[in-house]
Amino acid sequence: MTALRGTYTVLITPFTADGGAVDVPALKTLVNWQIEQGIHGLIPLGSTGEFLSMTAEERAQVIEICVTEAAGRVPVLIGTGAEWTRDAVALAKEAESMGADGVMVIPPYYSSPTPDELFEHYRRIGEAISLPVMIYNNPATANVDLTPPIVARLSEIDNVLYIKESTLEVTRVRDIIELCGDRMTVFAGILGYESFWLGAQGWVAVCSNLIPRDSARLFELVADHGDKYQALALYRKMLPIVRWVGGHRYVAASKTGLGMMGLPVGAPRAPRLPLPEADAEALRADLAAYGLIDSLA
Repeated sequence: MTALRGTYTVLITPFTADGGAVDVPALKTLVNWQIEQGIHGLIPLGSTGEFLSMTAEERAQVIEICVTEAAGRVPVLIGTGAEWTRDAVALAKEAESMGADGVMVIPPYYSSPTPDELFEHYRRIGEAISLPVMIYNNPATANVDLTPPIVARLSEIDNVLYIKESTLEVTRVRDIIELCGDRMTVFAGILGYESFWLGAQGWVAVCSNLIPRDSARLFELVADHGDKYQALALYRKMLPIVRWVGGHRYVAASKTGLGMMGLPVGAPRAPRLPLPEADAEALRADLAAYGLIDSLA
């Protein structure tokens, strides 16, 4: 398999206006627009995709749509995290059977597993499928910190080949590469621009829901061209959007923003609330400055 690299959008899941179902036409439009804009890969059913607020049938529906619409043009990795190892294995096997190119697996997020338990969890997943596994470190939400020494141990598992590193400690990229060598490829989760310069070969981005072309271009400017001047200028341009989808409002801001751009994708599911009106107006101003209002209409 060709190595995974580049900017991958961790996709929002469009819902109908009443929130009762996946908005199939909107999801198809979103997938095709992302690819047409030059995104390097897609990851549905991550945290941004509200995977914990969906039924098993809805998750399968999203996988089928994303894999079918992508049609091999870009890799599609599926978020298959679960608290129970049995469920995580079953979800990974389902993704493989439906044509996914890989899985992204957040650690069990309630049981606070020990390093030995984490190893066993990921070992069972890695041995159950032939797809590459991207482990996902986001201690702020998962209640588990995959520190570089733990990652080094996990990199000994067959198929555990990638990590989405989502802390604000950019030196983690350096340390993971030092400890793992070519056994583990790092994708940034938050600090994309900063992580590229330390050797990250990809970025699992939220902001690329709204600005996929520039999010992909930022990676290319650093990783393919080493152009720090153009890359920094582009990063500074992107920062208002990057900041909007940081923190707790990443789902609400992404969905509100897409609606302002001309693609209604519904509101987040409870307990998340829509973006407050004052914030929505500020977001509109930043999107207008970027030239994005009604750009998808």
